[in-house]
Amino acid sequence: MAMLHTVNKSAFENRSLDSCIAHAKPGSSILLFEDGVVAAMEGTVISDKIKSILGDIKVYVLGPDLRARGLSTDKVIDGVTVLEDYGGFVDLVTEHDNVQAWL
Repeated sequence: MAMLHTVNKSAFENRSLDSCIAHAKPGSSILLFEDGVVAAMEGTVISDKIKSILGDIKVYVLGPDLRARGLSTDKVIDGVTVLEDYGGFVDLVTEHDNVQAWL
């Protein structure tokens, strides 16, 4: 059963991403949106955590939320998929059996 985990809090201010990673099983997906998008950026103290799960878990980041925070898609960690619009978010929800929001 494929699960989509959503994280909307900054990993620099909240432990939601850590909890998500600890509970996400291989084959599941993580979507970073709102302030959670900062975890998708290369060169941060969080980037190694994201890189370490990429073989087992698909990681997505919402492009409009990156741009709203002044972040560039060319700085996103290799292997993280940028969703170009909110329709991509909806598609992810429909492609997974369950959604778990990490607050």
